[in-house]
Amino acid sequence: MIRFSLVCDKDHDFEAWFRSNDDFDTQARRGFVECPACGSKKVGKALMAPAVSTGRKKEQIALAMGEAQKRALAQLKAMAEKIRENADYVGDRFAEEARKIHFGESEARGIYGEATLEEARSLAEDGVEFMPIPVFPDDRN
Repeated sequence: MIRFSLVCDKDHDFEAWFRSNDDFDTQARRGFVECPACGSKKVGKALMAPAVSTGRKKEQIALAMGEAQKRALAQLKAMAEKIRENADYVGDRFAEEARKIHFGESEARGIYGEATLEEARSLAEDGVEFMPIPVFPDDRN
């Protein structure tokens, strides 16, 4: 997952997570990316410094964040957890299950799992609505 700093045509700054640069480009082109402040779909990438892993302890990295970033990170973690609590985990069958739900072949319900970039592209081309859920380092431990 890649976190992009974004800006809309009304100069509202925000961040969003995408699987790749191409994923952002595809979603933006199809009008799936919009400003949370004003709803504008004219969104582009803002300049940002690359994230570099230095091997420092997690506490030192967390101290570098401002309060607003800490709150936003906590909200993202809570959102991801709530999604997982209220959806069925389908593992690597995500694309197959999402397509079945989209075409009415399976019961409509929330699901989450893993998909390859190619599977995600194919889902988007078929008009299946989905969004990546951020995975945080704590989730893998």
